[in-house]
Amino acid sequence: MTDAVTSWLGPTEWQAVRLSLWVGLVATLVSLPLGILTAYALARWSFPGKQILNGIVHLPLILPPVVTGYLLLVTFGRRGSVGQWLETVGIIFSFRWTGAALAAAIMAFPLMVRAIRLAIEAVDPRLEAAAGTLGASPAWVFATVTLPLILPGVLAGSILAFAKAIGEFGATITFVSNIPGQTQTVPSAIYALLQAPGGEAAAGRLVLVSITIAMTALLLSEVLARRVARRVAGA
Repeated sequence: MTDAVTSWLGPTEWQAVRLSLWVGLVATLVSLPLGILTAYALARWSFPGKQILNGIVHLPLILPPVVTGYLLLVTFGRRGSVGQWLETVGIIFSFRWTGAALAAAIMAFPLMVRAIRLAIEAVDPRLEAAAGTLGASPAWVFATVTLPLILPGVLAGSILAFAKAIGEFGATITFVSNIPGQTQTVPSAIYALLQAPGGEAAAGRLVLVSITIAMTALLLSEVLARRVARRVAGA
């Protein structure tokens, strides 16, 4: 199967597909705990600056992706305010696949948080309060009551974030450039192919791959969310 796909795409194109899938997976898994915490805070807690936090979370959706990439570069680049310190402990984001994962995670984060927040808001707070009156700690209430009920939203948000992450282009190419084998994901590979004479056919193949991955992710999100919802309802 892999050999067939490789021969159809070509080594460089297949490398871009694999890197995109890896970047999307890492971006989703690393940001998921923070996404759940942020969604819970926005859905359940009242605190000063809540609307500011909500605005910051959703800012990548309305900012031009290039602006987000530039902000990442001046913050996490090797000469950035945070990047200089991180480099001293061996963590480098700029012009590395890790930077592509960071950019993808930030761009996909609003979609993840929104899906999980809607799931949390759909849970009756009285169920959580009832568990609390029985002596359960807030963390235990969340783990045993809230989390099982919001699993459909968590799955949907995670898969949507994954699909968004593997399709991210503007912030990624601004932050980590377009280096084949290191930072060249599917979108940046398509861009590079369209700039080269005779690259339309290869770009078209990658477009088909992108559409297939995105549609598969959306359908999988729907199927998993429905199955988990049925199990939770029947529990």
